[in-house]
Amino acid sequence: MKPLGRRPGRNDTADQILVAARELFSERGYARTTIRAVAAQAKVDPALVHHYFGTKDALFDAAVELPVDPRAVFGDLPSQPGLLGPELVRRVVSVWDQPEIREGLRGMIGSALTHEGAAETLREMLTRGLLPVLRDLAIDDRRDWRAELVASQMAGVILARYVVALPGLGRASTEDLAAAIGPTITRYLTGRL
Repeated sequence: MKPLGRRPGRNDTADQILVAARELFSERGYARTTIRAVAAQAKVDPALVHHYFGTKDALFDAAVELPVDPRAVFGDLPSQPGLLGPELVRRVVSVWDQPEIREGLRGMIGSALTHEGAAETLREMLTRGLLPVLRDLAIDDRRDWRAELVASQMAGVILARYVVALPGLGRASTEDLAAAIGPTITRYLTGRL
């Protein structure tokens, strides 16, 4: 058996840990994946996982490779209701229109449709990353509900446009999508439900 412990070269070891973490988070989901299991899969000491990534949350963030920070994408959205929804749609589409980002996210969504572990991973990513940002944009005491409505609307658009590739949504310009879907997003965030 190969001895556990520190390996030479930060990048090789960190990459090995990330490969193991991606496999386990995808197979088992966030809740059932442990630092010890990742270390065993990567054939390293658990202390190395902590050394490179700190916490399980930080390891998860690195493993799922969220390609953009939701706070950076949505942090400075206009507060005027007429502009809020359309601009949010523009920003989501602009992120998904980048091929290097789209491919990774499309694979994650495709996996989530058929594998409960991947679905749990995606749910965790949304719950910890995107939904709090959307919640901050919403009004009143139903912020969580409003954030989930926005996420569900955009998930449907993303699924239809980028995963299933419906021709009409695929051909639609960003501005057409913003005009068609933006008012619904605005209503979910700030209007009457």
